[in-house]
Amino acid sequence: MTFTPRFAAEPSYSHGQPAKTAVIYCNLGTPQAPTASALRRYLAEFLSDPRVVEIPRFLWLMILHGIILRVRPAKSAHKYASIWTEHGSPLKVWTDLQSQALQKRFDPQLIQVRYAMRYGSPAIGHVLDELKLQGVNRVLILPAYPQYSATTTASVFDAVYSWGMQTRLIPEFRFINHYHDHPGYIKALSEKIRAHWLEHGRSEQLVMSFHGVPERTLKLGDPYHCECHKTARLLAQDLGLQKDQYKVCFQSRFGKAKWLEPYTEPTVRELARNGCKSIDIVCPGFVSDCLETLEEIAMEVKAAFIEEGGGSFHYIPCLNDSQMWINALEDIVKTHASGWPLDLAPQTERDASRQAALAMGAND
Repeated sequence: MTFTPRFAAEPSYSHGQPAKTAVIYCNLGTPQAPTASALRRYLAEFLSDPRVVEIPRFLWLMILHGIILRVRPAKSAHKYASIWTEHGSPLKVWTDLQSQALQKRFDPQLIQVRYAMRYGSPAIGHVLDELKLQGVNRVLILPAYPQYSATTTASVFDAVYSWGMQTRLIPEFRFINHYHDHPGYIKALSEKIRAHWLEHGRSEQLVMSFHGVPERTLKLGDPYHCECHKTARLLAQDLGLQKDQYKVCFQSRFGKAKWLEPYTEPTVRELARNGCKSIDIVCPGFVSDCLETLEEIAMEVKAAFIEEGGGSFHYIPCLNDSQMWINALEDIVKTHASGWPLDLAPQTERDASRQAALAMGAND
């Protein structure tokens, strides 16, 4: 069967039109409201992504629609309600603020910065539609995932490719795979932790909790596990920590399959049982506070630590819109968009400039 694209209406092409560049800062997504119905829509989209759940499609869709979407939305809605703000979902609020702060670092006539969500709104395809109508023909895709995983980063790219399959005149794209070891990112994390220590003092252990993925993804060639550990090692080095002063673990396990270990909650429980009375916990893989940090870590994992006899538990917030993080994003964008903003004049002006330069050379 041959695929036939259904091209949407597009602005007519104008010969010699100036190049326009945009950055789309892509995060995971969030439900529209902390309600069971909103969660059902969100989870249906999220968990239907074959990048997220890699089991036989027919079997999984039966489980998803027959069991999970009947039970999980109400439970998830209760969790979202516990962290919801007057402005909406924390993840969406922070992602929006980050994109606004990043836009202030660039002349909007040269680079437009927009944010999009892989699941929910604003959808990546809708943002691309709007940018195309504005004449944007160069797009840098910047995922809000420092460490590459097929479950996250590649899924963002899938959404872009899917949009491209329905588009006649496709913009020039550049994709940022990862920045897990970018000096600015590491420094932003380090400064966030140092600022916390300066205000609250330093605990006995620093726990670095990354989002988990099934262990089989590592065996299939996904670099996520290695990149998380490299981030942790570089961060520990910058903080001057010895190996016995920090732990690396993985959270948010879903289903019965084995995921990357050690798991965060059992690690924290073990620390408490072994006599550790105070921990600081940070989530380097999350650049925006969200359900997984504010509810799972700051509430559930904290309760587990105290239940086992632990004392002081400090969750260190994500990078959010800290100046050091925006500095890092600016540097990442400049590196990957290098050359694009230098070529903004219409083709006729470029040709005239080139002819003038040649004429000057001939006169010499």
